[in-house]
Amino acid sequence: MDNLRHLLPSAGNLIVFEAAGRHSSFTKAARELAMTQAAVSYAIRSLETQLGATLFQRAHRAVHLTEAGRRFHADVTLGLSHIRKSAEDIRNRGKPASVTLAASTAFASFWMLPRLHRLRDDLPDIDLRIQTADRDLDIRTEAIELGIRGGRPEDWPDYDSALIAPEIIEAVTSTAYIEKHGEPESVAHLTQHRLIHLEEPFRVACDWQQWFLSAGVNGATANRGLAINDYVLVIQAVMEGQGVALAWRHLTGRLIASGLLHRVTAHSLVTGAAFHVIWPKGRALTPQTSRVLEWLTAEGRKLND
Repeated sequence: MDNLRHLLPSAGNLIVFEAAGRHSSFTKAARELAMTQAAVSYAIRSLETQLGATLFQRAHRAVHLTEAGRRFHADVTLGLSHIRKSAEDIRNRGKPASVTLAASTAFASFWMLPRLHRLRDDLPDIDLRIQTADRDLDIRTEAIELGIRGGRPEDWPDYDSALIAPEIIEAVTSTAYIEKHGEPESVAHLTQHRLIHLEEPFRVACDWQQWFLSAGVNGATANRGLAINDYVLVIQAVMEGQGVALAWRHLTGRLIASGLLHRVTAHSLVTGAAFHVIWPKGRALTPQTSRVLEWLTAEGRKLND
């Protein structure tokens, strides 16, 4: 073992060599490792002296691995990657495995948050991270495991998907609004009430005109009312008695059941689209990601039964 200790180069010199070979540049390696270029050159010279071989061909403002350098670089890169992976496994041992879910603020607020206690009970060893954005994230390039999308599977040809809930849209208001303004007697009568409009900036969303049309009513004369570009704020405005808004059943069903929202008219628009959990095609799911996926779809089935 003593002979091995004297034969093997220092770990620091190997790390410098790996970076310099990967970049074909001492300057870029120095920048990556927060070292001076002189320190990188010294480490490489020390390594070459210890090995008795030239690892780099030096040229003006450029360095290139020699044949011996290329062979050694491949072995060093492989060895360091194994060491890093083993170190990460040891460091993460005992920590909850994490899975990131990308979703709209509305889905996170109205669908996920009320269920988080069940998630913690059902999957206590998994740390779920919810990442919200005002637009659908490219979860492939963002290295996010799962995402929630509304639409149809053919809209996402590069992703696999599993159903969470069909898109069913109703009209809702609050008890306070009804007490002050009365309850709409019909869809046509609803056009005369204070409507709250969602002006979705990035995602495609049904509007009041489409909803009225699906009921055979001309909504052109409907009250313009209040326009908000965030669905969470739309629902908050409804609960404050500000008017009537469109409600996506999978998000607001719990609020209706609890009395915080009140459904008006019997009309529902079933669009044929749905909300799905998606993941990139060809990406092997980790065991913990598969468990979160199964949990999400199981919760969706409870809602749809």
